[in-house]
Parts: sequence; C-alpha cells; structure tokens
Amino acid sequence: MLDTYREVVTPEGVALHLPAAGPVPRAVAWAIDLCVRMGVLMVAGMILGLLGGMGAGANLIVMFAVYWAYPIVLEALWNGQTVGKKAMSLRVVAADGAPVGWLAAITRNLLRTVDMLPFGYAVGLVSCLVDRHGRRLGDLVAGTLVVHNERERDALPAPANAVLAPPTGLRPAEQAAIVAFGERAPLLTPSRQAELADIVEPLTRARGQAGVLRLYGMANWLLGRR
Repeated sequence: MLDTYREVVTPEGVALHLPAAGPVPRAVAWAIDLCVRMGVLMVAGMILGLLGGMGAGANLIVMFAVYWAYPIVLEALWNGQTVGKKAMSLRVVAADGAPVGWLAAITRNLLRTVDMLPFGYAVGLVSCLVDRHGRRLGDLVAGTLVVHNERERDALPAPANAVLAPPTGLRPAEQAAIVAFGERAPLLTPSRQAELADIVEPLTRARGQAGVLRLYGMANWLLGRR
C-alpha cells in the first residue's frame, strides 16, 4: 500500500479515502494536550488555592473536568479536534467518515483507561501497530478513526517541457489517471513521484525520474499541448 487510506463507499456509491493517522502524530498531539491540561491545572490550582478548603474542593472538580471533559467536549463540539489534534492537523471522525458524535467521543475517551494499561499506553500502542488503520481499542469499540485533516490544494499543471505520445492506446480511465498524475505530481516529493511512476513501468518503459518525465510528457500530449 502506498498510503494508509481507509476507503469508505457512501450509499450514493461515492468512494471516500480517509487518510488514517499513525501512532507518532497521535502521540505528539496527546503530548500537546497534556501540556495544555497541566497548564490549566497549574493556573487553576494557584487561583483556587487562595480560597482555602473551598478552593481545594473546587480544584478537585476542575481536575475531573480537565481530565475527562476536555477531550470529550472538544471532540464532540470542535470538529473532532482537541488543541493537540488541531496543532497536528488531525481530527476524529466516525468510521464512515461522518462527524464524530457525543456517544462515540465519550466511549473512545473512557476506554483510554484500558489503552493505558499496563503503563505508557502500551495496549493502545500495540493496537495501533496491529490495526491497519492505526486504531486503538477505544477507536475500535467507538467506531471512530483519527485522520489527517488534509486541505484541498489547487492542482498544478504538468511541466510543459516535454510532449510524448503514449506507445499504446489507452482507455478513458487510464488517460484520466495519467492526466491526474500530471496535475498532482508537482505537489509530491520526487521519491513519491518516482514511486507512482514505477507502477506503470510497462507503459513508460522507464523507472525513477525518467519514468516521471515520460508520464509528464504523456499528460501534456493528452491535454493537447503539442
């Protein structure tokens, strides 16, 4: 697999590709959220500490809210994101790509107590590594998925430095795929361009950067750039 995409087909027959997030960006997002929580608790502790015994009781309520309500409320009301997920361009969605609801947000966060066992999120890490879409146990039970919150980018035209007619006749779907490569490949890294071009080596009869340039040439030819 080139990417860890989860394909979901809607009732209308539209295929959605959800870019599942792995354990590393999720761990970084969790660390950011932990820093936010600790900051809130420190400020609240200093303020409530001035109130004596009443402040101590209120501080316990704040601790409970920060630990449990923080991720649940934000994920349910803020497009499936917490501060950490927002910083890492991640968000939680339902398994079918729909926005996450209250029940799913509550379930996946309550089950963190299981994912943290026996220490350091060991169970959750093993689950993320075993599951093909990087889901921890809380996600599996709640039917949720953490995905990269990708933004739609404008396609760039294929570099008009070569024009090459395909050596064989191509079906409409194959022509569309080559044109799409020519428009989107400039947004990719050279290694990913070569990786994709190597798939159609029987057509380009070249590998690596040479294959990329030939695909660009074919895309230009199909677009009428003579």
